[in-house]
Amino acid sequence: MLGQYYETSGPAKGARSESSRSTSTVPAYVVSTGKDLLPRAASSALSASTPVRTLDDVRLQVAQETTIRAINKKEVIDGVQIGVILSTNSTSDPGSFIRLIAESLTSHPLLHSFLFIIADTTQSVPPKPTTLLVVGSAPDLVQRGSLLTSSKFVGRIISSATEDPKVWSALIQDLGVSTYDDTALWDVVRKAARQPIDPLLPPPGSRSIAQILSDARAKLQRITPMQAYRELTGENQGVLDAPTFLVDIRPQAQRAKHGGIRGSLVIERNVLEWRLDPRSDARLTVADRYDIRVIVFCQEGYTSSLAAYSLQKLGLLNATDVIGGFEAWRLVGLPVDTTQGTEAEERSLVSRAGSVV
Repeated sequence: MLGQYYETSGPAKGARSESSRSTSTVPAYVVSTGKDLLPRAASSALSASTPVRTLDDVRLQVAQETTIRAINKKEVIDGVQIGVILSTNSTSDPGSFIRLIAESLTSHPLLHSFLFIIADTTQSVPPKPTTLLVVGSAPDLVQRGSLLTSSKFVGRIISSATEDPKVWSALIQDLGVSTYDDTALWDVVRKAARQPIDPLLPPPGSRSIAQILSDARAKLQRITPMQAYRELTGENQGVLDAPTFLVDIRPQAQRAKHGGIRGSLVIERNVLEWRLDPRSDARLTVADRYDIRVIVFCQEGYTSSLAAYSLQKLGLLNATDVIGGFEAWRLVGLPVDTTQGTEAEERSLVSRAGSVV
């Protein structure tokens, strides 16, 4: 609205002479802009007392307000305050704006133990990588956050750097294009904030290899080398009326060093289940039924127990292993072939039974 000017210093018509002789403190004119009427001098004084705000001042205020909103929406995991801030900025250097947010976070009095991810999701044409910051109160929090971020966004991290023990930065492609990204970043800070367990204490629900072995053997009817030999030679008639196979699961290096048992079926441990599962496309021809008797042996009788139990879980309920393994077989004087080597292996079933699936 255009300003209107009003005369205020002259006496009104008909006014008393005392009024005309009094000294007026009102300036010559008052500017009306449709709002309150302000004397020109008062308006000038107000302008002089108010500092001129720059664009940097405005950006700093927005960064501080963004920080407050993020703190209000934070979560707490194991005493660590966490959050994700996604910013869309139209300035020529959006990365500098999220750094203002990072500075505001690290200096905020309400944050003590914290981990935040701040990322720029500005989309441009053509697409350009944007900045992502992992900011925390402790270097170990930042390190866990950066490692999880790199794993979560594998193939999209262009470059990364540890700018400070408490700040990790990265250039990332296409951040914010998918709604998955926000969920993924929250997953990172939640997992990174969890306190690490005592490395000397086993996690709940875990079992030692001794317990696993004991549980497996509880499901087996293990046999001695002599019992295995009698089954194979037919001396124990009527034990099982099913095909019986002695299976050597040792690696080639052990067979070459210690020898083997002539007539045994060589199937290395890493392909055992695929070769003997009747439902497997890679099975051997002899593994065409579930009642076959499989007697497994290794060098000393440990790995064989786990292998036999694994076969039972496939449905081969007659599977078992030799107590003491090949070493026990040799010590009781049962026949062994100490000449087994490369040439012997080439003539055995190993080329078919022990190949990679």
